[in-house]
Amino acid sequence: MSAFLCWHCTGTRTSELIEVGPGYSKTSVNTAVFRTSPLVTRGDTQYIAYYDSVGYVTLGKRAHGSREWQLHRTQYKGNVADAHNVISIGIDGNGLLHASFDHHGHPLRYATAVAPGLLELGPMQSMTGLDEDNVTYPEFYSLSNGDLLFVYRSGASGRGNMAINRYDAATRRWQRVQDNLLDGENERSPYWQLYVDANDVIHLSWVWRETWLVETNHDLCYAKSTDGGVTWLRSDGTPYTLPITAANAEYARLIPQNSELINQTSMTADKDSRPYIVTYWRDSASTVPQYRIVWHDGSRWNDRAISERTTPFSLSGGGTKMIPISRPRVVADKDFIGVIFRDAERGSKVSMASTTTGPEGAWSVTDLADLDVDAWEPTLDSDLWRRDSKLNIFVQRTAQGDGEKTVDINATPVYVLEANI
Repeated sequence: MSAFLCWHCTGTRTSELIEVGPGYSKTSVNTAVFRTSPLVTRGDTQYIAYYDSVGYVTLGKRAHGSREWQLHRTQYKGNVADAHNVISIGIDGNGLLHASFDHHGHPLRYATAVAPGLLELGPMQSMTGLDEDNVTYPEFYSLSNGDLLFVYRSGASGRGNMAINRYDAATRRWQRVQDNLLDGENERSPYWQLYVDANDVIHLSWVWRETWLVETNHDLCYAKSTDGGVTWLRSDGTPYTLPITAANAEYARLIPQNSELINQTSMTADKDSRPYIVTYWRDSASTVPQYRIVWHDGSRWNDRAISERTTPFSLSGGGTKMIPISRPRVVADKDFIGVIFRDAERGSKVSMASTTTGPEGAWSVTDLADLDVDAWEPTLDSDLWRRDSKLNIFVQRTAQGDGEKTVDINATPVYVLEANI
């Protein structure tokens, strides 16, 4: 075993599971990593969104520190048999809840609460009216002034592009920021992860996929914006000419196709706005994919494995895959870096690899909850983490049939895991 890694360390950190209510569990639609924001904090209130046992969009809120949730089943129902059709929520600076849900190449499905602080949704509405006919992967992100970003894929897998809208909390209007930030040029699709740091720097990383088949994922790219997504820079501060394509992208790591490279993982940044990206792939000399962290130290890109897994698997085909490990989620604060994941080698629990000595230092692994979560992937309250360094994770045991199949199991409890790190 490496002197820098204790992959099979045992033990459970002190944490508490707060039960919310029963959720749909026959697919991983409630627990896909690209949900981005199932939990959002505004002031002293935390909001949650999930599909209930029969597929209705369900919203909830609680006061921080409370175990009691106020829940509301909305009038909207999703195609929960397709795990792509996730719910994403955001809370603007006026306290108004925004929700987008049930997309996999569908027209935009977006609604807001009828008033700030309430959970009842109004009618479906447009945002900008631009490129809203073929939407997948809706994501809300909070800015420090109360504005929201809305990011989504416009177009189909293998030939889709990245669009960004911005909601102005003062005027209560959406405007288009980018029509086509990452351009696959009708030959490939970008699959991204995005993070807005405490300095309002937007960090973006992505892989390219040549077709709809997951094995055609390749390479890891990076861009950032310091002006709300209008202009974009490389890690050294030089500006991009937009759109960003395969030809002009900055490559943080070159990774060939057929490397078991997964798409849509997560990234974060430290107090100096230096980015950290987590993902997994397989070295050419190995059959076993390993979790990896890729980071920029201010002068160059670095990467290292942070796992010592022993079980091989292969990614191929289309649709949602049932994989023995989850895509990882990363958080960072001062000297702490934590990578949250689920691995069948550890009993498919909510686990975390962490270090307090920098990414090149010693890493250890513990379990945050002694619960078999099956097909769960980690999502969390990013606003709460960025503001208070408190780790609240959306947890539910879900199943997933390979290639967009359902599994016949009963509804399972939705929890918020309050982790003590």
